[in-house]
Amino acid sequence: MTVPVRDVLDAFGLTGDPVLLPGGEGRCVRVGDAVLKPADPDRETADWLADLMASLPEDGFRVARPLRTVDGAWSLSGWSASRHVPGTEPDHATTPRWPEIIAAGRAFHRALAGVPRPGFLDRRSNWWETGAKVAWGEEEPDLLPGFRAPYDTLAALLGPPPRDRPQLIHGDLTGNVLFAPGLAPAVIDFSPYWRPPAFGEAVVVGDALIWHAAGSELLAQAVRDRGPTFVRYVARAVVYRLVTTSERVWSQWAEGSEGSEDTLGELRRYERAAAVVGAA
Repeated sequence: MTVPVRDVLDAFGLTGDPVLLPGGEGRCVRVGDAVLKPADPDRETADWLADLMASLPEDGFRVARPLRTVDGAWSLSGWSASRHVPGTEPDHATTPRWPEIIAAGRAFHRALAGVPRPGFLDRRSNWWETGAKVAWGEEEPDLLPGFRAPYDTLAALLGPPPRDRPQLIHGDLTGNVLFAPGLAPAVIDFSPYWRPPAFGEAVVVGDALIWHAAGSELLAQAVRDRGPTFVRYVARAVVYRLVTTSERVWSQWAEGSEGSEDTLGELRRYERAAAVVGAA
């Protein structure tokens, strides 16, 4: 950052010593009851997000309300600030809380239902956006060697794009719902997409299958709740993650960083997830 941390703290009216927080790629710090993190480099996106989170009514969830600088801005030289929300991510290995994460996301999406589509989505370009577009048949995939087989298994399940109404959703709920005793779940680090709400829920199920060794019982429970066509959403969600991973590794290879062991491990996880979805 171009501005010293102390100047940033003063601008947001914060006092105390910054404490590095886990996650957030090592770039988020807590100062008292506030959290500082890098703002979106696109100023329009950063201001839109802050305006939305400042006014979104909380009903069945909590959000981290953004803080303005003493001059009234939402960010300063690449930093943004928000109130700290108590809570921790579940330990999915011992006490998974997938239904509660999905329920929190559903409440969050209800609150977003009337929000207009933001224009910056049209110009966004990154690994995740490519993954989402491939999952929804809007682009063809350029996949790593080995990734074609699980992709083909999943692609055979997609069917035509569902006619469910798209709206603003959180596309990365899995690690961004925090729980604290006696409080509603906190939904953090909003990743905006314009898709049907069921896709946001399917990403949670897909992530559980890919990275947290969840089994067919979680998928079966979700299908009972959402209906048989939900399997197609989960297939799209796993494609979304698979293509995103492929795009990331292509980028690493282009930079001369192979990460072969991680790539092989990811491929095995996608093969397993595709098999579970394919057997549903």
